Amino acid sequence: MALPADKIRLQKFLSEAGVASRRKSEELIAAGVVRVNNRVSKIGDSVDPKHDTVTVYGKRVVQAKNLYYILLNKPRGYVTTTDDDLGRKCVTELVSDIKERIYPVGRLDRVSEGALLLTNDGAFANAMMHPSHHVPKTYRVTVKSDVTRGQVESLSEGILLDGRMTAPAEVHVIEKTEGRTVLQIVLYEGRNRQIRRMCEALGLEVARLKRTAIGSVKLGTLPVGRYRDLTEQEIKSLLAASGQEKGNK
Repeated sequence: MALPADKIRLQKFLSEAGVASRRKSEELIAAGVVRVNNRVSKIGDSVDPKHDTVTVYGKRVVQAKNLYYILLNKPRGYVTTTDDDLGRKCVTELVSDIKERIYPVGRLDRVSEGALLLTNDGAFANAMMHPSHHVPKTYRVTVKSDVTRGQVESLSEGILLDGRMTAPAEVHVIEKTEGRTVLQIVLYEGRNRQIRRMCEALGLEVARLKRTAIGSVKLGTLPVGRYRDLTEQEIKSLLAASGQEKGNK
């Protein structure tokens, strides 16, 4: 069941506050040393970071004082996690000069590249990822074949994945050469590896996938592997696109 927009999982809150990784936070919760509003918590509990009081071993957990909202141009070969059991490169390595613990908002698979948000504002991250919110994301997708009008229409109208149709998308051919087509695809939902799986369902092999924009926030000329702070207006725009307003996150 989806959480209300102002709630996040307790282990996620602890991880974002720098207490421990999500896995270790779950161990702390199971050990009975985490309390929410003076009640012993359990796995599966959620919290409102703005109003609930969380303690670990009796010490109150507070969120970071300095909030960061980062746009990273993710290179291929990096996973969108804060750590990886397989030893793969993590996107947080590219923002290691930021002293606060920040984390990726949503996913971008290892072989994909482009715009990725990172933050330490749990409410902002939850607003961006909540299933009931639909912040559009724009991708430049290169496939290793010609793409027919019928295939474009199928991608636009929806593809059956895991027993249910994908939401309608905006799909345009922006470049076409023999045996190669570049598409611009705007998604309004975020299933795992969605574009690659939609293309695979139509027999299209994706050669390159780059996210170029999240809402109105565009990647622009940001170099690969580099990041920049979001402007105040960009933050407000993203929150507005998610149905939230700054100050009510």
